[in-house]
Amino acid sequence: MSPGGAVPRAERRRRPHGARFAALAVMLSAALVATACSSDDSSDSASSSTASGSPSSGGSSSGALVPFDTAAMDKLIDDMATEYREIGMMVLIRTPQGEYVKSFGTVSSDSKDAPTLDTKVRIGSNTKTWTGTAIMQLVQEGKIAIDDPVSKYRPDVPNGANITIGQLLDMRSGLYNYTETLTLNEALDNDPQKVWQPEELVALGLSNPPYFPPGTGYHYSNTNTVLLGLIAEKLEGKPIAQIFQDRFFSKLNMTGSSFPANTDTSIPAPYASGYSYSGNVETLDEPALSPERIAAIEAGTVQPRVTTNDNPSWTWSAGQGIATANDLATWVKAMGSGELLNEATQKLRIDSVQPTDPAKPDGAGYGYGIAQMGPLYGHIGEMPGYNSFMGYDPINDVTMVVWANLAPTIDGNAAAAAVASKLVPFVYNVPAPDTASDVDEVADDTSGG
Repeated sequence: MSPGGAVPRAERRRRPHGARFAALAVMLSAALVATACSSDDSSDSASSSTASGSPSSGGSSSGALVPFDTAAMDKLIDDMATEYREIGMMVLIRTPQGEYVKSFGTVSSDSKDAPTLDTKVRIGSNTKTWTGTAIMQLVQEGKIAIDDPVSKYRPDVPNGANITIGQLLDMRSGLYNYTETLTLNEALDNDPQKVWQPEELVALGLSNPPYFPPGTGYHYSNTNTVLLGLIAEKLEGKPIAQIFQDRFFSKLNMTGSSFPANTDTSIPAPYASGYSYSGNVETLDEPALSPERIAAIEAGTVQPRVTTNDNPSWTWSAGQGIATANDLATWVKAMGSGELLNEATQKLRIDSVQPTDPAKPDGAGYGYGIAQMGPLYGHIGEMPGYNSFMGYDPINDVTMVVWANLAPTIDGNAAAAAVASKLVPFVYNVPAPDTASDVDEVADDTSGG
């Protein structure tokens, strides 16, 4: 995506992956701009809020946050999830004020089981933060440098002598996003069980001209993160799945997280099935479905396709991860608070964040494998059937996680990110810098993997 450009939502996804991510970030910003809401409406759906009388240990300002209005939050989530035709949705918010948990619907269309915090889902581009953090730890260990040219590790990358590791991390390399190719999207539609090798994905990206010279623009590209995964494997001498297990899952007790083999299309139980009405080529340039298709869906003559066991290898280190809401909350807080890096390396990472749109200096930002949406650091992930949002505010000690298992919506929205953006006013007493809008921006960028 060109600097500041935004792409349609289907990998809003398929369109420049960076565009959709940016749009959702914008949405979250907007939500935070709104004042906190309250309502007397009641809800029968499962939710909980526990009061916490102790102040935040992270130096948060208690005046910036408000107690949860659970009835109003429940109603908002129920209404939005219903509007988006979600099968299931899970929301988790933690602040010094307490914890809010909301479960909507069921884990599949043929189940009566409600989602829980330990239900596993595909997390799409949230996986990029695992890859990015592994690279940042290798930087900390002196095994690689942010300013190293990519050619030092991958001589095959065109103009690699002028592309740095940092530019792969912050999506400013200019390398073409392979998920925007017709080749990949046709394959996803016609052969969803195809096993993709990382080198095939890189070759698809490198076979297309770059968007711009290195460092002169921003364009979200899965090609960058797959290259980083291959470089991490080369430096570590082990598979990326083992790198994640050794560096993160074991140390943070993320027992519900995994990175499956390329040939493994299963999700460990308990899991939520994934659903999608959208075809990949169909939404390559326009995220919303046609009026005719929407009419058929609303008439009940078209049902969503089950995507649960589609092979996710087309995302590899850019999106192949599996996790629970609990694990995403653990992860994003550890990443945002600096638990995973020393002080100097964490500062390097946070300082790397720049606006995705130079014309909006206060809008959504992206840095070394991490997105910023208002006060929240985290990411958004989407692939056919699954959309997830995770964010952590290190100043106010706020953690927010949302996932949904029908994606994208028929009008091209990222449901989890949309809900997250609308929940911001229920958390903050005063508006943070356009957080809801930032979330919308980021969602536009990350849709599709």
